[in-house]
Amino acid sequence: MTHTHDTMHAPKAILRAWMPFKKAVGVTSVRTKADYRRALAMIDMLLDEVGDDESHPLADVLDFLSDRVREYEDENIVIPEAEPREVLRFLMTRHGLTQSDLADCAPQGRISDILGGRREISKEVAKKLAQRFGVRADVFL
Repeated sequence: MTHTHDTMHAPKAILRAWMPFKKAVGVTSVRTKADYRRALAMIDMLLDEVGDDESHPLADVLDFLSDRVREYEDENIVIPEAEPREVLRFLMTRHGLTQSDLADCAPQGRISDILGGRREISKEVAKKLAQRFGVRADVFL
C-alpha cells in the first residue's frame, strides 16, 4: 500500500493542531460530571460569541461540544416526561441558568411567560433552546 506524502504526515499534523485546540477548549470529551460542567461553560461562552451565525468559524466547535454533551446526557441524565415549560425549568435548574441567561434564545419576558404557562414555546424558540441545551427540539413542543 502506498501513501502519498500528505497522508503519511496527516496524523502528526492533526496532533500538532489537536493539542493546542484541546488546551484552549479545556474539554474535548465528556465522561465525568466535571467534564460535563466544563463543556457546558464552554458552550455558553461559544453561544455568546457565535449566536445564530451558523457560518461563524466557531460554529463547528460549538456543534462538536454540543454533540459530546448530548451523548453524555443521553447516557447519564434523564429528562423527565413533562410539559415543555417544566422541561425548560428542569434544564435551567440543572444548568444553573436564570431567565436572563437565555436571552440568546428568547427575551427574558417571553421566557417568563413560558415558565408561567402564559405562552407556548414557538418552534423557533424550541430550536434555539434545543441548541442551547443539547437536546431534541421536540422536548419543548
